[in-house]
Amino acid sequence: MLRKHFVLLGLLLSAVLLIIATQVYPGGNWADPQAPGFDWTKNFFSNLFQPKAMNGADSNSRYWADAGMVLMACSFAVFFVGYADRLPDMKARRVVKWSAVVAMVTMMLVVTPMHDLMVALSSTFFLLCFFYITVFILKSRLLLFKVLCVAYLGLSYYTLYLYGMAKIENLAILQKVTVVSQILLLLGLQYFTIKEDLKPKA
Repeated sequence: MLRKHFVLLGLLLSAVLLIIATQVYPGGNWADPQAPGFDWTKNFFSNLFQPKAMNGADSNSRYWADAGMVLMACSFAVFFVGYADRLPDMKARRVVKWSAVVAMVTMMLVVTPMHDLMVALSSTFFLLCFFYITVFILKSRLLLFKVLCVAYLGLSYYTLYLYGMAKIENLAILQKVTVVSQILLLLGLQYFTIKEDLKPKA
């Protein structure tokens, strides 16, 4: 049972760890360095990884956040490696599996001083995985997942565009929306699609 539901349990536990991290975060955000606590609309997850909060206080949130991010990266990788076996094309399976491994390693490293580079790399490889899966979803009869996959990719690319252009006004909110959307889509694919669904429709 643990193996069957590892992705779900891993993501739930990582979410709990990240939420705990937000609760112990001392305070400060891009709009107000002296604001108390973690503001979901103005703080970024990256604020949780630092030894000091934006208000200058020592922060214990990094221990919880680091653990949550590492577990989330592992859960994503396990999903993609497992889901790759449902794809009907051998080359696509290999691309997704290797991309998932690289994405997992780089996502774990977003908690380090190499944050910006690792965000770019992990996002690129995870989106490559989703892109390959989306290609096969679009060839299937899964109408709802066609819409959801395309919508998710659009949201992700837009969020990365704002990140790259340093347009931070709405970026903190979109960061959370994108992560939640990714988790929900991933779990939807995990539990509500099977290998036969991805065979090209006749």
